[in-house]
Amino acid sequence: MAESVLVLDVGGTKTLAALVRGAEVLAEARVPTDATASPDVWIDAAGREAQAWAGRFDRVVAAVTGIVADGRWSALNPGTLAIPDGFPLEERLRTRFCVPAVALNDAQAAAWGEYRHGAGQGADMVFVTVSTGVGGGIVLGGRLVRGRGGLAGHFGIAYPLPEDSAFAHVEDGIAGRWVAAEAAREGHGLDARGVFEAAGRGEAWAEALLSRQAHRASRLLANIQLAIAPDVIVVGGGIGLADGYLARLEAALASTPPVRRPRLVAAALGTRAGLVGAADIAKQDAV
Repeated sequence: MAESVLVLDVGGTKTLAALVRGAEVLAEARVPTDATASPDVWIDAAGREAQAWAGRFDRVVAAVTGIVADGRWSALNPGTLAIPDGFPLEERLRTRFCVPAVALNDAQAAAWGEYRHGAGQGADMVFVTVSTGVGGGIVLGGRLVRGRGGLAGHFGIAYPLPEDSAFAHVEDGIAGRWVAAEAAREGHGLDARGVFEAAGRGEAWAEALLSRQAHRASRLLANIQLAIAPDVIVVGGGIGLADGYLARLEAALASTPPVRRPRLVAAALGTRAGLVGAADIAKQDAV
């Protein structure tokens, strides 16, 4: 019997297909996520990348942005990916790959990966990913909290709202797409990575933008600490793991009262946390 799991990590800008055994990623391939296409297109694109691994996996698991409930996938913030409400993700995976399938929120998968094999081992922990969007997962008492899922980026916010908006999400003011939009508004056609590079060169506009982002993100982390009181908050994602970002968060939290000040650590598994966690959950669900 195959010992590996095929993992699809579907995010707002890219989809990863990976062959995972235990904590080891044996092979992986990356394709852009076309936000204008349908989930069937994303699954099929990942399936083409996985053809070379046929026979090496006995199940497939998808770790995705948004809400997963009873095997169905829905968007929480369509600005990340406009997924049709209640898309039958597990059913489509079984049909496409002809093996048992599991689907779950990507941040929850990463939380479990960091708990099992990374920076949160043995601790009550919250994982927060700051990337194209913002998500989170919770492990308490050695159990992954598998509710409606990965909602750390979707708390209501106190930022000034657009006139036509009745509600906004935390991620609308800190995620990678917001960083890029703010850079463009200031006349700089850069993505979030480019903004970090500009700050590294000492460009004042980029430094000011990232300081504002870190201040806002620190409020989210402080509120999570106050509500859940984890031993540690593990920070991951493309922005979360950017050079110097954790230090920015620590600086922003310096004046926070101790009861709300979290202990922050970087995700030890990096961008592979979700792959490893999803594979482990798929194997557990098979028992």
